[in-house]
Amino acid sequence: MIKTAYITIFFLLSSLHGFSQGNQFPSQVWHKGQVVSVNGQVYQGMVKYDLENNVVQLQTQSGVETFGSSNVSQFEIFDEVYGGIRNFYTLPYSLAADYETPVFFEILTEGDDIVLLCREQIVVDNRRMGMYGPMAMNPMWGPAMGGAYRLAFNYFFIKDGKIQKYSLKKKELLDILGDRADEVDLFMRKNRLSHDKRGDLLRITAYYNQIK
Repeated sequence: MIKTAYITIFFLLSSLHGFSQGNQFPSQVWHKGQVVSVNGQVYQGMVKYDLENNVVQLQTQSGVETFGSSNVSQFEIFDEVYGGIRNFYTLPYSLAADYETPVFFEILTEGDDIVLLCREQIVVDNRRMGMYGPMAMNPMWGPAMGGAYRLAFNYFFIKDGKIQKYSLKKKELLDILGDRADEVDLFMRKNRLSHDKRGDLLRITAYYNQIK
């Protein structure tokens, strides 16, 4: 069970896009951190994670040990590039099959009523070049760079004990926050917040938990 808390994330008002070929992504870098096993044992050292394959590696003086998500309850890293702690939990979820398996999620904002999660992945940006390309102004990406590798995010909410994937549509967001939809919509408009930007989603989720 995730502890009820308000988690401050290092990139509250920023995003992690803008990477190109030749740069390292967060998942490719060793970070200071710790891994907590399902039996509560804490291992400290240098940590590197792979969310797509649901594995985390721990490097100590003894060598490198690899943990699968079924053996880990949570892990955390200190990201020196962006200067903050990132927290990941293992939760049961069905990614592709009809049954649930242990899956790593990054916890962005947590409260009594709703939790915002995400999973990152490295993708190839094959958008058409030019400012009028079909994805040129997509807020989930940086400036168009045909063929470059980019960091993309999938977002999820936990509400009423269920994990729901969020498709970055405003109507869906207001449906999820339905009992306070009017207040949230007004908050978004007053603060010029977008329904599909990482930092804005953090603020919106925190506001919902606050008014609840």
